[in-house]
Amino acid sequence: MESSRKNIFVFGSDDFNLSLIRALDTAGQYELHSLFSYGEVKGGDEFPVKALYEGALARLNAFPGTVDAIVGYWDFPVSTLLPLLRAPFGLPSPSFESVLKCEHKYWSRLEQARVVPDHIPDFCVVDPFSEDYRQQISIPYPFWIKPVKAASSYLGFNVHNDADLDHAIAQTRRGIARFSQPFNYLLQFANLPEDIAPVDGNHCIVESMISEGRQCTLEGYVHAGEMTVYGNVDSIREGKHHSSFSRYQYPSSIPHRVQNRMISVTEQFLSHIDFDNGPFNIEYYWNQNSDRIWLLEINTRISKSHCPLFLKVDGASHHKVMVETALGRKPDFPHRKGRFRVAAKFMWRVYGNARVKKVPSADQIAALQERFLDADIQLHIKPGMALSDLKDQDSYSYEIAIIYMGADSQKELLQKYRDVTDATGIELEDLHSGRGYNP
Repeated sequence: MESSRKNIFVFGSDDFNLSLIRALDTAGQYELHSLFSYGEVKGGDEFPVKALYEGALARLNAFPGTVDAIVGYWDFPVSTLLPLLRAPFGLPSPSFESVLKCEHKYWSRLEQARVVPDHIPDFCVVDPFSEDYRQQISIPYPFWIKPVKAASSYLGFNVHNDADLDHAIAQTRRGIARFSQPFNYLLQFANLPEDIAPVDGNHCIVESMISEGRQCTLEGYVHAGEMTVYGNVDSIREGKHHSSFSRYQYPSSIPHRVQNRMISVTEQFLSHIDFDNGPFNIEYYWNQNSDRIWLLEINTRISKSHCPLFLKVDGASHHKVMVETALGRKPDFPHRKGRFRVAAKFMWRVYGNARVKKVPSADQIAALQERFLDADIQLHIKPGMALSDLKDQDSYSYEIAIIYMGADSQKELLQKYRDVTDATGIELEDLHSGRGYNP
């Protein structure tokens, strides 16, 4: 007789997200097991993918009970490793090749060009270690250049001229190995086509600029060949070139007719690459003047950043989608059953390096969360550190904290965010003058 409790292994677990998953299990159906912690998976100076892959398989094989699901909510290397870990146990999962067709940025663009060519920018591939890298680029200035595999806009550069390109190449040569070496290890497990096999993680993709517009992300899943989109989240950018995210806000205010077109493009692409039995999120731009939509990129996981937003607005974290698809079930996800009409994840950013002088203590953060009952505050900084010590930042800013909040209107939401940041009392000091200031 089948046990009523399912053994679910969480790859790269952390306390915050584990608490959200446990809150979903009101019927006591899940037995959660940590399969390496966040710190072991993503907290170091490098990603030990070989040790993680072999170590995870050893732990799973040694487990005395049934392995019913393996889940994860982080990007590389978690999302990339999941299909490889599930396969030996016959668990529901997208294929490894379909995941790579989303996560390998150049391969993904090639596949997109075959089915949705009107919704992608011009692109080409370049070897940053080649002496003739400039001659390999067929895209005119301005353009974006980024590694074929990275995360959180790491080593993504907006290039307007030769000097910008030389700077981007120099920085890429210094930093690309953080992702390229572990990614190249995983590529050995895939059947790569002839036009992709030479393009490993040490390469970059160059893309023409997408005209300015509103950015949003569809959250969805495919179950038994049927695609469902259950939410659309606006991504608001700020800073130089509008390249840094300032907040994710749910639900999207983009017209439903535009959202429906995005859903149609998504379905065409995911069907083309045979992506099945897993969650995804896919990012788009909508140019309001031309009414054109542009596909930015696809992630083969839920966005953990959006989980508290769905909880506040819909009444459940979409970890529910992650778990239920991994168990082979069609998710039963609520709609607008939450406490608030609107919610956001705010990324508190600083533009320019500085040293951290003062942050609120754990007790002070607890008091803030008591004062602002719906706020979840997560600091990334501590006194004495330089902001440049933060890992995997974008090329133009430093994220010092994230704050989740809900409200009944956007106006109320933004005011509550200003009130919280003012109340933290965080102080930074200029690295050169030593002069203190509030971010």
